Amino acid sequence: MLKKQIYDALELNENSGRLAVVLNILIIVLIIASVASVIIESITNFATIEIFLVIELFSVIVFTIEYILRLWSCTEDKNFSRPVIGRIKYALSPLAIIDLLAILPFYLPYLVNVDLRVLRLLRLLRLFRLFKLTRYTRSFNLLKRVLIREKEALIITFFILLLVVIISSSLMYFAEKDVQPDAFVSIPHSMWWAVASLTTVGYGDIYPISPIGKLMASVIAILGIGFVALPTGILSSGYIEELKNDRCQSGDDIGDLERLVKLKKDGHITDDEFEILKKNIMDEIN
Repeated sequence: MLKKQIYDALELNENSGRLAVVLNILIIVLIIASVASVIIESITNFATIEIFLVIELFSVIVFTIEYILRLWSCTEDKNFSRPVIGRIKYALSPLAIIDLLAILPFYLPYLVNVDLRVLRLLRLLRLFRLFKLTRYTRSFNLLKRVLIREKEALIITFFILLLVVIISSSLMYFAEKDVQPDAFVSIPHSMWWAVASLTTVGYGDIYPISPIGKLMASVIAILGIGFVALPTGILSSGYIEELKNDRCQSGDDIGDLERLVKLKKDGHITDDEFEILKKNIMDEIN
């Protein structure tokens, strides 16, 4: 019974009470506060303020307890119902990995010896706490659905972009290596120029000076406008389709609920049947 209550409180479903809503809001506030402290303490004048240490310790304690409780209560979910295998499966899920990465940087220096550079990297990993918000926001869930829906098109697009980068950097290397041997040292070095040009950023630290190099750079820059826009177009169309599906689904579910209320009012179904059918509709919405 206790495990079920904890699961409902953490997952915030239709069985959750008001206390669960308050708990989840507090966790969201703590996530934002902990990420903000990581950002602010990087400023030299604020690096030694003790409030950031207090926020960090409190965040780690709360997030550790949350992770342990989620790992313990996850067997209430039918997808993770087996006591051992289910918990291992849950621990390897994306959201559980994010939860672990949110607290791991605090504990690792006490478990293994790390040098200062690795320690700084681990401290930077605390920013992964921001991804914990994916559990609480509809927009992140929408983004996840769009990425899953359009994954094949995105993979093909990025593969094409990779080919364009390789071809562009190779052509520019052979065009400029004799004129600028220090700038275009090799094809991998030239890839930096290709990426900057294809994304139309053009930092200007490396640029062609030969006539053939300038000609190729012009063509590559024009092509880059179209190629870089491809992932944006795919994601935009995916968002529009998902929003349309949400609206259609929402309209259908509201209509079903209205018809269900009318059936109950007319006496065609009992109160128990009404509650069961309403729960089924709410499960589909969630």
